[in-house]
Amino acid sequence: MVKILVIEDEPGIAFSLETDLQTEGYEVALVNDGAQAVSRALGEPFDLILLDVMLPNKDGFDICRQLRHQGLKIPIILLTAKTHEAEKILGLDVGADDYVTKPFSPRELRARIRALLRRASVVPSASGNPSTNDEIQRFGTCELDLARFELRRNGESIDTTTTELKLLAAFVRNRGRLLTRERLLNEVWGTGIAVTDRVIDNHIVSLRKKIEDEPATPRYLISVRGLGYRFDG
Repeated sequence: MVKILVIEDEPGIAFSLETDLQTEGYEVALVNDGAQAVSRALGEPFDLILLDVMLPNKDGFDICRQLRHQGLKIPIILLTAKTHEAEKILGLDVGADDYVTKPFSPRELRARIRALLRRASVVPSASGNPSTNDEIQRFGTCELDLARFELRRNGESIDTTTTELKLLAAFVRNRGRLLTRERLLNEVWGTGIAVTDRVIDNHIVSLRKKIEDEPATPRYLISVRGLGYRFDG
């Protein structure tokens, strides 16, 4: 059973989310305090987190940032009443995979949860067994382990967000091919998600710092002016 952690301090919203998600067949755990959220998220195995931005003691941005720094790679959806683009960009930049603006449609939220769970799952090969050759992609001193959803450099695990790993996976599967921002948006965030070009570019900059010897003059993640990016590896 898929287990979802809901971090929400408004009792009415928390109850509605718990009831709706349980009806969908998910196991749900509730936390209503920002200070307790990090320890709960790291202390138990969850498949996805719904994280309110406005929380007592610690806000959702800080929680998301801390969870990513601690190496937690499961999908995180921010629940926010904030509608300014800069605040939404901040949420994605600190490691959130998606955001939903309050008041939100339960049907839309369920769809976004399903989409993130699908993208976070490991898809077996046609034979039904994992393929080592397909699931470990190497370039330079780096290797992307798709089975473990982990980036390693010189054999050491690199602290990488879920979104960065999804971007890198899209690139290594399409080595040498131009990927437009629109295609990256569809492959990584999914259709119907409002993400600006700046958000994609910021994730590329962050990813370059982790895989390139000289991020300012990249060897692997190449910008194609006015079109998108190409992975040469």
